[in-house]
Amino acid sequence: MTEPDQLRLLAVHAHPDDESSKGAATMAKYVAEGARVMVATCTGGERGSVLNPAMDRPEVWERMAEIRSEEMARAREVLGVEQEFLGFVDSGLPEGDPLPPLPEGCFALAPVEEAAAPLVELIRRFRPQVVLTYDERGGYPHPDHIKTHDISVHAFEAAGDPDRYPDLGEPWQPSKLYYHMGFTLPRAKALHEAMLAEGAESPYTEWLAKWDPANDISHRVTTRVPCAEYFPVRDAALIAHATQIDPTGRWFSVPLDLQTRTWPTEDYELARSLVDVPVPEDDLFAGVRTSERVS
Repeated sequence: MTEPDQLRLLAVHAHPDDESSKGAATMAKYVAEGARVMVATCTGGERGSVLNPAMDRPEVWERMAEIRSEEMARAREVLGVEQEFLGFVDSGLPEGDPLPPLPEGCFALAPVEEAAAPLVELIRRFRPQVVLTYDERGGYPHPDHIKTHDISVHAFEAAGDPDRYPDLGEPWQPSKLYYHMGFTLPRAKALHEAMLAEGAESPYTEWLAKWDPANDISHRVTTRVPCAEYFPVRDAALIAHATQIDPTGRWFSVPLDLQTRTWPTEDYELARSLVDVPVPEDDLFAGVRTSERVS
């Protein structure tokens, strides 16, 4: 039996603030239960925008890289997680038609074999049983999110192979790889309808009007982690990223008690498993707690 203090989860994210908007309540839950949780942040978020009007000031823009690092430190403390930057430079989100080229030297342009190396080293050093990241779409089509998916899958496969990256530590094979599945059509509809039933304005109205059902990913969900009691921790971590999160914005327009009643889980797809565990499941460590490995 693997004891709680031996359980280790590694969440791989593209920028500071991604860890707080995706899976934060899940991480806080496992930290509270005694697991070690590490966040790998691929870039410093240097090319991010200031999305909170209250922070849209020249002195903030001038110190963007430093401020985002400071925000990450505060969010890390709120969540109770460990965290390391992998050292790549934010690619920015290209806009326009046609899209402009990505900036030279950015994360998204780094070859996967090269970009995965720091993550392989971290996996071998931290020795997580579970790795959590984005799906092949990156969750949304930001080039850094897609690259994060690519290097996470690559590192999951490579870290346990003694013939790959032989200078980056003793091999370690994680047991399970998950993708975030937080933004699904059923969840958006449920929260939308719950808000309307309360006589309140729904922040999902515009999204739902434009949502093509063919793009829904809910059929891929294998795992729903009950973590509603940690939604306040998630929100506090989000607010720590003051340049990115407007506390008066849509992130916070659905009351916590309504969220708890309507959708009390964070949802994932089990993309790869080396342990024999049936799905659906409600625990990222299912199968790991009993060390039931399969070939």
